[in-house]
Amino acid sequence: MRVREGRVRIAWESVAVRCVAIAGLLAIGCFGRALSPPPPDPTPMDRAPYTIGVTDVLRINVWKNPELTIDAVPVRSDGMISVPLINDVQAEGLTPEELKDVITRELTEYIGVPQVTVVVIQMNSRFVSVIGEVVQDTRVPLTRDLRVLEAIAQAGGFGPFANKSDVRILRRNADGTESEYRFDYGAYIRGRAPGTNIVLQHGDTIIVPD
Repeated sequence: MRVREGRVRIAWESVAVRCVAIAGLLAIGCFGRALSPPPPDPTPMDRAPYTIGVTDVLRINVWKNPELTIDAVPVRSDGMISVPLINDVQAEGLTPEELKDVITRELTEYIGVPQVTVVVIQMNSRFVSVIGEVVQDTRVPLTRDLRVLEAIAQAGGFGPFANKSDVRILRRNADGTESEYRFDYGAYIRGRAPGTNIVLQHGDTIIVPD
């Protein structure tokens, strides 16, 4: 009985700590800075080429050289990948096209004119976080355009005590500033808050309060 009571107490303490942390984040947003208007959807010109990051998984294909082809190679914590013949190659921060050029140049010393392709098969380095009153706090990989409601759905949906009218999206901008957006689920589905189901960016945090 004492063991069970101890586990229950620990569980409730964990929940309490989580709630306090979420409340703190909301307090910082509510009293530390003004809410930002919803940003417009990105255009094709706004979308920079994908840059490879740590934990991404790549496929390296060298045509007619199966011994050099790698079906799946992870980008290590130092940003490098291992490639036959040329050993370690810097991958982090490069686009797949740029990495292809690097590998092609290095392999030219060994096999003449290699035909190399690089494909990112798992985009693990870009994600958004969903926390608070959802079924399960989670990180959602950003493999394509993802909006607020879809990210919440991938966290299992709203929890039973969710305050759906005051969902917050926290974003750190490229210039180091921070923006905070508000999403009111009820207003949105009634057509009263168009444009608030925004396209998310890497590093965004969605907070669902209770």
